[in-house]
Amino acid sequence: MRILMVGNGGREHALLWKLKQDDPDAELYATQPNGGMRELAAGVEIAPSDTEALAGWAASRAVDLTVVGPEAPLAGGIVDRFRAKGLPVFGPTASAARIESSKAYAKELMRSADVPTSDFAVFTDPAEAEAHIRSHGGPIVVKASGLAAGKGAIVCRTEEQALTALRGMMQDLRFGEAGRTVVLEECMEGEELSVFALTDGSHFFTLVPSQDHKPIGEGDTGPNTGGMGAYAPVSLATPELVEEVRDRILRPTLQALEADGAPFQGLLYAGLMLTTEGPKVVEFNCRFGDPETQAVLPLLESSLLEPLATVAEGGSIAHVQPRWSPGAAVTTVLASQGYPGSYEKGKAIQIPESVTSDPGILLFHAGTRLESRGLVTSGGRVLGVTGLGDTLGEAARKSRMGAEAVAFEGAYHRGDIGWREFSRDEGEKP
Repeated sequence: MRILMVGNGGREHALLWKLKQDDPDAELYATQPNGGMRELAAGVEIAPSDTEALAGWAASRAVDLTVVGPEAPLAGGIVDRFRAKGLPVFGPTASAARIESSKAYAKELMRSADVPTSDFAVFTDPAEAEAHIRSHGGPIVVKASGLAAGKGAIVCRTEEQALTALRGMMQDLRFGEAGRTVVLEECMEGEELSVFALTDGSHFFTLVPSQDHKPIGEGDTGPNTGGMGAYAPVSLATPELVEEVRDRILRPTLQALEADGAPFQGLLYAGLMLTTEGPKVVEFNCRFGDPETQAVLPLLESSLLEPLATVAEGGSIAHVQPRWSPGAAVTTVLASQGYPGSYEKGKAIQIPESVTSDPGILLFHAGTRLESRGLVTSGGRVLGVTGLGDTLGEAARKSRMGAEAVAFEGAYHRGDIGWREFSRDEGEKP
């Protein structure tokens, strides 16, 4: 089987790792792969955004399955182009991907489908948006409506912070065109939860819920990043809560997308806030989350390849029942000094054998590159160190140990991934 992975980050490395497990004999290819992905897949030197060239390459090689990792190619219509050529591809069409590429569209869709989310207002006029902030005050969330690499949502505690964030988006175009339209939201309180739903458009199943850690600093302080770590499972995600999420959030959202002429086939990611009134949607994504994927997939004992291929070929996953490990996984992200702001690249990376030979540690590369002198940094988030264990505490110890052992100049990581879970259970502290 020939499989093409579009994308070259930590999420795509984890997906490749799992697909290789599911079919060791598969021929794996990846677009401009990072240093770790090159061990699993042959490189395709075409940018993930070059839809036309990728479709032509896949057709010429008779690729059996293409899996699209990042949101930008999905929003750009890569699935539409592949389908037009009769190529099996896993991911939503551009119209369905609006659930992520337009926060304004997603909020309006949720409102029409009575899906629980925060109160909001959408603005394209900076003066009207400023007036809204002044009338409501803080706390308030200021969001760029378009794609902003996971950094376009700013939680503002005061009115002045909100006005500064708004001007950065709408006037200074800090997030480019993504900030031309903004969504101003009620600030919800509670814990966040990430729930993935793999769907053929009508039927779906959920993956084990996880919790992401977006702020750069320990204790969830400082500016938001693309994600500094994640863990699974989450004790708050009881079977009853997951069923509520399925019934009140996932199912009506999929039905609303279909009714809007944009049936969603692929991976729908629900970022939730667990409020005193129940789970509410913070945002939807149209693809696997990063770094949650690096913590979730190592716990999946059944095949991921089979449902991905089924959905890509237009089949039904009504009878798929995933099997999960009873253990736990914790992913700690190693980042470059200065991230999520400016940072230097090209720092030599040393990975000791104590890490690579430990079966309880998995390394998923993100911003790495192989050069003649060896492995070097090439991004803000460099590596995801996933620790596995029978308990969350054991997994956290493994993850932290691996993160501390890997070295490059300016390396930074949080040492408290899973801290909310451990605060609930003193006996589980790592």
